[in-house]
Amino acid sequence: MQLLVRNLARTTTEQEIRELFEAHGTVTECTLVLDKETGKSKGFGFVEMPDAKQAKLARAKLHETRVGSNKIRVKTAQEK
Repeated sequence: MQLLVRNLARTTTEQEIRELFEAHGTVTECTLVLDKETGKSKGFGFVEMPDAKQAKLARAKLHETRVGSNKIRVKTAQEK
């Protein structure tokens, strides 16, 4: 299950996101979306968790929690 993580501080790293979600289960992929021109974070990313039950638990536990100075939002990503 792919989760969308929004409202990340521009300084948050992929490793920090991965560690946050790994506390709730297996993470197979973690991608921070970067601006193509500056290479800096756009403030959101995606986390892939193969176990839907773990992903739903992570979404419930982490939605609207503070990461740094920002309150993040976590939801199920829409299929392309």
